[in-house]
Amino acid sequence: MSPNAVIGILQNPINPNYLTHFSLSSSSPYSQIASYPFVVLQKSSIKLKSSLKISCNSSRSHKRSVSKSDNSEAYELVRVILRNFSDKEPLLSTLNKYVKLLRTEHCFMLFEELGKSDNWLQCLEVFRWMQKQRWYIADNGIYSKLISVMGRKGQTRMAMWLFSEMRNSGCRPDTSVYNALITAHLHSRDKSKALEKGLGYFNKMKGMERCKPSIVTYNILLRAFAQARNVNQVNALFKDLEESIVSPDIFTFNGVMDAYGKNGMIREMEDVLSRMKSNQCKPDIITFNLLIDAYGKRQEFEKMEQVFKSLLRSKERPTLPTFNSMIVNYGKARLREKAESIFHNITSMGYTPNYITYESVIVMYGLCDYVSRARETFDGIIASKKELKVSTLNAMLDVYCLNSLPMEADMLLDSARDYGVHPNSSTYKLLYKAYTKANMKDLLQKLLKCMDQDGIVPNKRFFLEALGAFGSSTTTKKPASRSTDKRKNTDAHNQQAAGKT
Repeated sequence: MSPNAVIGILQNPINPNYLTHFSLSSSSPYSQIASYPFVVLQKSSIKLKSSLKISCNSSRSHKRSVSKSDNSEAYELVRVILRNFSDKEPLLSTLNKYVKLLRTEHCFMLFEELGKSDNWLQCLEVFRWMQKQRWYIADNGIYSKLISVMGRKGQTRMAMWLFSEMRNSGCRPDTSVYNALITAHLHSRDKSKALEKGLGYFNKMKGMERCKPSIVTYNILLRAFAQARNVNQVNALFKDLEESIVSPDIFTFNGVMDAYGKNGMIREMEDVLSRMKSNQCKPDIITFNLLIDAYGKRQEFEKMEQVFKSLLRSKERPTLPTFNSMIVNYGKARLREKAESIFHNITSMGYTPNYITYESVIVMYGLCDYVSRARETFDGIIASKKELKVSTLNAMLDVYCLNSLPMEADMLLDSARDYGVHPNSSTYKLLYKAYTKANMKDLLQKLLKCMDQDGIVPNKRFFLEALGAFGSSTTTKKPASRSTDKRKNTDAHNQQAAGKT
């Protein structure tokens, strides 16, 4: 599909209030990125809908509306509970302490928060505690939530047990429960078996009046098969969807296009874009972003830039991920000036870069062999007195490793705690890979000692991932002359940094 054809599909009436003269010139004068103010995103408050007593004989959820103040108060109570329980203070004791205040909506929030970590067993503790309360009534929504949490943690058997427990409690499965069950299976390691299971549930749902597939069901399966590059099954599901009473939505097309785009299947992605147009479904900012990212990763910059210009002429507005993606992808193509131009336009269009933007800039400079400018950007974040994220530290370390500068990476690691950031397993993994590649045995021994001090045990998976990444990277070695240039480029700045630390 030509760039003009893509634009024809995306085109919306021009809004004169939007900028239409965005500069993508490769001769941009805006290279002093480190001079811009550094701002880290503040954590947004989590908003979760509460679920009250619901009869298990009803397939419709009867939820009361929750005001923002009620929701924030509920979340604050959940945060207090999560802060208070520990090995010395078991979770059940903490729950009993607040028994007069806790209700179903609080337990839903606890499921969500515990599910974000590896505390899935404690979700079951909360569930058992709920069942003993006077206000508890068995509800499909509770089981759907728990099945989803178990699925995300790879606990498929536990998800199946909850499904059986739900039926034993008198609840009749509905579409939402089966959607959660399909999703749980899709998180398992055996993807072919998971997809087979998902299709089995899908066909079973068609024969049950209460469990007819919804658009969510189709979206889950379409995205999964697209990620598996099973084009025939995606087409079959689209055909089935067209023959059903269910209509595709923007999530249907975006999900499939995103999966194809991430797999580099540009033609298939563009076919879905055409289907989107034929279904009278207008692209949203997610559509634009995934197209920009997919074209950028394939270095089809003419299409990427045309899509971006179409975005500026549409009723949508770019988001920071739009710019972040373009910066990194220009960096991979060593188009530094274009990437710098994108960064300048972020501020000129009234946006405030976040920490991911600055990480993208650091990575871009590293890919363009401009290590000193990457370090200037990193130092600018530190000078801003904002919280330094471990991901930002990792980005700078990765730049050193990418440019064959292991000694500089070691110096930065030594200084990390002075900057108020603690390395994580990803930090050590990328350094282990780099030190192994450079055959720096002394640095490897020092690294293992640091890991031991931080309580990070390098298990089999750690070594497989680190050395596996190393093995794949050896196929794309950079010329030795480039490494020499990079070291010259960083010598003065690193001596200055060493003096500071």
